[in-house]
Amino acid sequence: MEMPSVFVARKLPEEVLKALRTFADVEMWDKEDEVCPRDLLLEKAKTSDALLTMLSDQVDKELLDACEGVKVIANLAVGYDNVDVEYAKEKGIIITNTPDVLTETTADLTFLLLMSAARRVTEAAAYIKEGKWTSWSPMLLAGADVHHKTIGIVGMGNIGRAVAKRAKGFDMNILYHNRSRDTEAEESLGAEYRSFEDLLQASDFVVCMTPLTSETKGMFDAGAFKKMKREAIFVNTSRGGTVVEEDLIAALRNGVIAGAGLDVFENEPIRADHPILQLENAVALPHIGSATRETRFAMMACSIENIKQVLEGEKPLTPVR
Repeated sequence: MEMPSVFVARKLPEEVLKALRTFADVEMWDKEDEVCPRDLLLEKAKTSDALLTMLSDQVDKELLDACEGVKVIANLAVGYDNVDVEYAKEKGIIITNTPDVLTETTADLTFLLLMSAARRVTEAAAYIKEGKWTSWSPMLLAGADVHHKTIGIVGMGNIGRAVAKRAKGFDMNILYHNRSRDTEAEESLGAEYRSFEDLLQASDFVVCMTPLTSETKGMFDAGAFKKMKREAIFVNTSRGGTVVEEDLIAALRNGVIAGAGLDVFENEPIRADHPILQLENAVALPHIGSATRETRFAMMACSIENIKQVLEGEKPLTPVR
């Protein structure tokens, strides 16, 4: 019996692909550090039964129209703003993602960014590497405390709650803003619901954890940054599109806010001459929120299991909506 065909849009470890090859004929774009060419993805969509895509692949109407026999598209990410979910539903194509498995890992990195920006870690590392450390002085690279400060989390989903748990360990005052109240977070973590404006005004650290939607696109703009404390630090590990990047750069340059920790950007990847990289008060990382071996392997395994379930006529583990 002929096995179904699956196209994988980025090079994955062979030990992961073994599980996929037990039930499917696998083709793969084999460049680990290059996005799959659009024309190749469109071509493979015409002949495949399933696609395993990355967040850098646009699963739009053009691609979905090319999916003549595709039953499922497994997106290797928790976010799916790169996917036209409604049109996929119209086409009868199941979309899956990888929630839950990356929650704790992304929360770890979020809190790492918060602390790195507060304590000026990247500046300090560069300072010593460049041979500038010649003596101790009382205010040398003095940053800001994290403990007992106020954190404002915008988007109290699974990752937001995991960040709040870490903040609780630092005796932080936890505020949050969400589309709806999270009574569980309020009861178990002592989190306090605030309006978006009140949260901005009251927080020492503003952490963006909200998914990118038409409502959240550009919500962190010049007006939002002006409402924050001058000592505030902004952290974003969700999606770059939630921020008006030029407004953030201006806020950092002009001292409207004190600093930022960023793992995501409006257009990725960013170039080495990007303005944000020229600012000492910004810590920037290349979208590595879930980048541990354990978590990435779990994400891949989740995607493969989703494909297997659908191709065998079963319900996927983690369908989108």
